[in-house]
Amino acid sequence: MAATRIVLHYPKTMIDQPVVYHLARDYHLMFNILRADITPDAEGLMVLELSGDATDLERGLDYARQAGVRVQPLGNDVTRDEDVCTHCGACVTICPTAALAIDVKSREVAFDPEKCIACELCVPVCPPHAMRVQF
Repeated sequence: MAATRIVLHYPKTMIDQPVVYHLARDYHLMFNILRADITPDAEGLMVLELSGDATDLERGLDYARQAGVRVQPLGNDVTRDEDVCTHCGACVTICPTAALAIDVKSREVAFDPEKCIACELCVPVCPPHAMRVQF
């Protein structure tokens, strides 16, 4: 079984299309909606965790792209500026998925983008503004 976390960017002409429904029905993919911002007459954004057979997953993502949805990995949108981070740990206590954690040996904050769900809770609590989410 393959899994991925992606961001779907819907053009405003497509927000009423059942893209996720087709991913589940036609490509046998399981999905978990991590975040969604869909507004009439505006671009829609949906952060999804998709899982299923690797071939079905690739075929499903190809379908979404061909339908006009821009698909990008979630890891491209959540970043930490290593030059700015002071490793204070303020973000660690707020992170619901442990994507930010204190490394026991180095005592520095480690960031695992694979665990991140782009909830953005870390952004306002980061004193040096090292965490960024760009959709």
